[in-house]
Amino acid sequence: MTPRKRTRPVLSATLAAAFCLAAPGAAHADARQNHACSPAVTLDRFSDALDKTTYDGTYVGNLSALAVDRDGSLAALADRSTLFQLDAKTLRPTEALPLADESGKELDSEGLAVDRDGTRLVTSETEPSVRRYSLDGKILERLPVPDDLRVAPAGRATANQTFEGLTLLPGGHTLLASMEYALAGDDPGTVRFQTWTREHGRFRLGAQYAYRTDDPSLGVPEVQATPDGRLLVLERGFTAGVGNTVRLYLADPRHATDASRVPHLTGQPGVRLLRKTPLADIADCPSLGATARQPQPNPLLDNIEGMTVTGRDGTGRLKVLLVSDDNQNPSQTTRFYHLRVRTTATR
Repeated sequence: MTPRKRTRPVLSATLAAAFCLAAPGAAHADARQNHACSPAVTLDRFSDALDKTTYDGTYVGNLSALAVDRDGSLAALADRSTLFQLDAKTLRPTEALPLADESGKELDSEGLAVDRDGTRLVTSETEPSVRRYSLDGKILERLPVPDDLRVAPAGRATANQTFEGLTLLPGGHTLLASMEYALAGDDPGTVRFQTWTREHGRFRLGAQYAYRTDDPSLGVPEVQATPDGRLLVLERGFTAGVGNTVRLYLADPRHATDASRVPHLTGQPGVRLLRKTPLADIADCPSLGATARQPQPNPLLDNIEGMTVTGRDGTGRLKVLLVSDDNQNPSQTTRFYHLRVRTTATR
């Protein structure tokens, strides 16, 4: 479970330049009527259907990750150690599976990927860790984690700021987890992405990449691979009395430096970061009648943590589903966001 982070929810100069945003006017109004968040992203609809609901006695909320299962249904991971199965069309829960660590304790479960054989790869940001679970919730293996990524004093990570996102790259040979915030000794805002490569059926430690957020107060709550091997990356923050900042980027791991042997990322020459392209600031999406229980720059916004790519539409745009983590808090909402994302023009 991740506490809400503080940041200023303002549009960055990079985003403003990329979107050619002007003062509100007729063009801006037309874009909102067309459900456009930016030239690259459209919001189709949102749903609060699961907000403050229960399934078979289990609270449906605290959702931190999404994944498409092999049968087309959705797997939704709660950061309080529950894995839900959802109907892809109605979002109605069909199963709630409790998860635990090796000693039977609950996880701070944040990242989720469904492997080719249907087993579930799940991160916990307590240690941090990545475990593989069977369909009935049994631990099958635990992946190795570099010492530096462990929570201090074992490593250089800060508690509750470790593995948040998890995704399998196309082909299933590479698994990638995103740290939420920088390690001690790295530049603030420079976040490490750890990979594992599959060898003889098991994942071994692979390359590590560096990604820089727009502002050190923004963290990375989720990352998802696109069909061409690039990454959709969410950046998120929170300012009390103002609300959330949530931005979507496209990042390219090609040509990025393997930073696994770079002890401190402090802007040194020769370390090539993941190249990123802004796609949308979710605050610029049309609200579509959404309401918020706390101050927000746009009532549509909440604590968005989960993301998955569910397919493509007829024009080749990616269909992307986001979900917010309500922290089981009366002032927050469990909300799903159905986006269409164009990535071809950003190469």
